[in-house]
Amino acid sequence: MDLNLDAPHSMGTTIIGVTYNGGVVLGADSRTSTGMYVANRASDKITQLTDNVYVCRSGSAADSQVVSDYVRYFLHQHTIQLGQPATVKVSANLIRMLAYNNKNMLQTGLIVGGWDKYEGGKIYGIPLGGTVVEQPFAIGGSGSSYLYSFFDQAWKENMTKEEAEQLVVKAVSLAIARDGASGGVVRTVIINSEGVTRNFYPGDKLQLWHEELEPQNSLLDILNAAGPEPMAI
Repeated sequence: MDLNLDAPHSMGTTIIGVTYNGGVVLGADSRTSTGMYVANRASDKITQLTDNVYVCRSGSAADSQVVSDYVRYFLHQHTIQLGQPATVKVSANLIRMLAYNNKNMLQTGLIVGGWDKYEGGKIYGIPLGGTVVEQPFAIGGSGSSYLYSFFDQAWKENMTKEEAEQLVVKAVSLAIARDGASGGVVRTVIINSEGVTRNFYPGDKLQLWHEELEPQNSLLDILNAAGPEPMAI
């Protein structure tokens, strides 16, 4: 995600939504950066829209927040008028409407996920132009570049809840390992007929991938551990 001071405050970002047998799992990293500076290392990029619908935000932090705020307000009105919860499809279409009608102003890519009694668990991708695409899984943000082939290989239909969450956490940690604009912790949100579960995976507990360094308390630890011992004189 980007914060803009001059350049956008960007959620450099990795965001993911996957459907499974019974619901959806959403996942995201937690790094918000302003250029090379990490403005927030523990952001929450998975935002609640209604009791049963959440959205993953990437791109400009300000843009994604204002879109989410508007849509949350619209959906609240909609729920009161209808007397029942909004569907995932309606939520995604409201975001699509805002993103498409303001495409010249906005720089944000969103993934909407949720569960409703009509269609069950659904994922909708709403990329930069403001189109809406229903997908069995969606990936977004700068870190997603590193994940396309991984999902080609790893994604399958009718996963269990555990398999789906494991896949999401693994994917975000892989993206964090390669993408400088993604980092911090991994957050997940699981949505199904029973409700919503949020999980948190600290950065120092994530799996280390190829040539990744162990967490250190100090740069001095790395320097001290680096070379052979100096020669005794």
